[in-house]
Amino acid sequence: MEWILVTLASLLAGFVDAIVGGGGLILVPALFAVFPTTHPATLFGINKSASVWGTAFAARQFSRRVEIDWRSLLPAAAAGFTGGFAGAWAVTVLPSEFLRKLLPIVLLCVLFYTLVRKDLGRDHAPTLTGRAQTLAACGIGLVLGFYDGFFGPGTGSFFVFLFVRVLGYDFLNASAAAKLLNTATNLAALILFALKGHVWWQYAAALAVANVLGSLLGTHLALKHGASFVRGVFILVVSALILKTGYDAFLR
Repeated sequence: MEWILVTLASLLAGFVDAIVGGGGLILVPALFAVFPTTHPATLFGINKSASVWGTAFAARQFSRRVEIDWRSLLPAAAAGFTGGFAGAWAVTVLPSEFLRKLLPIVLLCVLFYTLVRKDLGRDHAPTLTGRAQTLAACGIGLVLGFYDGFFGPGTGSFFVFLFVRVLGYDFLNASAAAKLLNTATNLAALILFALKGHVWWQYAAALAVANVLGSLLGTHLALKHGASFVRGVFILVVSALILKTGYDAFLR
């Protein structure tokens, strides 16, 4: 029964993650519910062992249909990998309670800004070029990479929002870029958790296959329906993240 529950959660998480990020909202709580006495780092490690495959397949699918600025995003992915590794190490030795309290407030600001700016992410019009774009993308990758390794919920959604707001991407291109960087941050965190012995490999294969299947379906829908569809899903996912993280931070 445990296998079935977490595998279904991984399938749905891959679907949501492929469109706009936020799959951790589904899989991580499912893992905590099914394995309540397990060390959090181990549950995060299981999550990464599945999500890294889903984001990687989504990045590959997006790259076939969306033009990706590899000169800016590959260095940003490397920065994300570095941040993710550092963040995953930090979560094994430092408390993350302050982020638990701060996260719903930050997400509420993101949602409010997105709703007020009706044209946000509608058109793909990068505001930076060359070295400036690379530096900005690397900064986003490094900071969110650390956050992903250290805490994690909503990382993909934060990537999408910052690529839209800071770099002027539309939601579809931002989602494509987010998948590349999120793959790097997931991989870094997975390596660290594996080195620390915080991955249950007996679950990894089944969860990875389910996550990839969900990812392929989500990517197909995002590419078929475009930026407006991704924006709508982004608003729904961020709203759900606010409710879930707010409950965890202040009501539990």
